[in-house]
Amino acid sequence: MKPSCAVLSAILLSISTLATSVSVMAADYPAPKQGDWVAKDFKFHTGETMSELRLHYTTVGEPSGQPVLVLHGSGGSAASMLTASFAGELFGAGQPLDASKYYIIIPDAIGHGRSSKPSDGMKTSFPKYDYDDMVEAQYRLVTEGLGVKHLRLVIGNSMGGMHAWLWGEKHPKAMDALVPMASQPTEMASRNWMLRRIMLDTIRNDPDYNGGNYTSQPRMMKYAITAYGIASIGGTLAYQSQAPTAAKADKTVDERLATPITADANDFVYQWEASHDYNAADGLEQIEASLLLINSADDERNPPETGVTDAAMKRVKNGHLYLIPASTETRGHGTTGNAKFYSEQVRQLLQTAPQRTM
Repeated sequence: MKPSCAVLSAILLSISTLATSVSVMAADYPAPKQGDWVAKDFKFHTGETMSELRLHYTTVGEPSGQPVLVLHGSGGSAASMLTASFAGELFGAGQPLDASKYYIIIPDAIGHGRSSKPSDGMKTSFPKYDYDDMVEAQYRLVTEGLGVKHLRLVIGNSMGGMHAWLWGEKHPKAMDALVPMASQPTEMASRNWMLRRIMLDTIRNDPDYNGGNYTSQPRMMKYAITAYGIASIGGTLAYQSQAPTAAKADKTVDERLATPITADANDFVYQWEASHDYNAADGLEQIEASLLLINSADDERNPPETGVTDAAMKRVKNGHLYLIPASTETRGHGTTGNAKFYSEQVRQLLQTAPQRTM
């Protein structure tokens, strides 16, 4: 990869929270507004309960607009969706999610951003959450916290894409349209889980981790994250183009390892472990919304050549797949972080998806 900070940030979008991204958002959409809502007596899939689960969220536009829910990836937050390459391509005047017409809601998922998470003090006593819990928290925030009963669109990237599949199955009448991106509705498995498992085991087995009771962040964490990032995001053609020699490849690795890891280890382990039991395959027939799946042909985590996504899409009544062709401009699993590749497809979906009510 090129050794620029901008490219590195794009590649690691699903791994690190890009809080500074707010400063690079496009100037032609309304300033984001921050909020918090507390879900009382929130029950997790394990049976554990938190009397107060804090859910932080960001909105763009006014509540009078058509509601749109935007869901971020693992390790991200609302801030990681407010980039020039995503929000700057979608939220501005005349763009597909023009914030003068839409009310854009971007929650920080459980365990992420400024929502309740292990590093708030509970460490490994924090309830073990999964994607079902995260979607349920989002649903309660939208319906109870913000009073929104029906969404025009649910759009999510990577983990957020997997959440979008679950939204369509668990709450089929809650939205008109769904856009899961960089995801597939099948069981978390194969290389996708293998790499996650190795990354998590590397962190947990670092003596510095000390069962989650560390006094400083585990030293092996940066190696685990860097290895996972290079293996599962970036694009084969892009890597070959940008690091065609051993010297350039070494420089890329050195720069990755020199980049500070800002994530807390317990937060990070929880965030990625939450995907272990993900499997949206059983409920595909429940989806009623018009669905547009956007994947990249060079997605390392969701490789189209396996055929599992094609088989799953045949079970979605109103579903279509848009596969972004691989090129030196795409970034594998990170491609969908740049909405220029699919903004017109989103526009067309919203022009054709029937508007329903609860």
